Amino acid sequence: MSDRTKALFESCDIEEVMMNPFTRIGHEWMLVTAGTLSSWNTMTAAWGGFGFIWGKPAAFVFVRYVRHTYEYMEKRSHFSLSFFDERWKKALMVCGTKSGRDTDKAKETGLTPLDLTGSHHISGAALGFEQAKEMFVCRKLYSGELSPEQFAVEEIHSHYPAKDYHRMYVGEIEAVLRHL
Repeated sequence: MSDRTKALFESCDIEEVMMNPFTRIGHEWMLVTAGTLSSWNTMTAAWGGFGFIWGKPAAFVFVRYVRHTYEYMEKRSHFSLSFFDERWKKALMVCGTKSGRDTDKAKETGLTPLDLTGSHHISGAALGFEQAKEMFVCRKLYSGELSPEQFAVEEIHSHYPAKDYHRMYVGEIEAVLRHL
């Protein structure tokens, strides 16, 4: 574990996590991040959740194929979900509206990427942010396409006027890190 990670974050037992996922994800938002310090991308998300599947604590997120983060989610075995204090809301807006293809999101927002690889029992390359108040580091277990033919309710189609559907990722939560 890097000295910087030790200085900023402590591990938290998943059983001790107390949060309202509806508020945390739906209103406060999160950054979904994949990659390494040398090559990464992040995006703001307000769709996702937490639960228990295949005998493991898990998180699930959705990434559209057109997003730059999609490429990193496909290539990497791990991803992180980072949550921030309200003062970082503008940074999350930038990460949700500008593409990493043509924007240096760290420079534009002031967020500092943090290499989490090998820390806190994380089994693969993972990246988070120094300013996060809490991070969930996940090992990808499953990914699959949302198929419009399977939408059970017609109104779901209204979320896809451009037919730019999401891919769902399910990850085992390997670590929960809280800012000191």
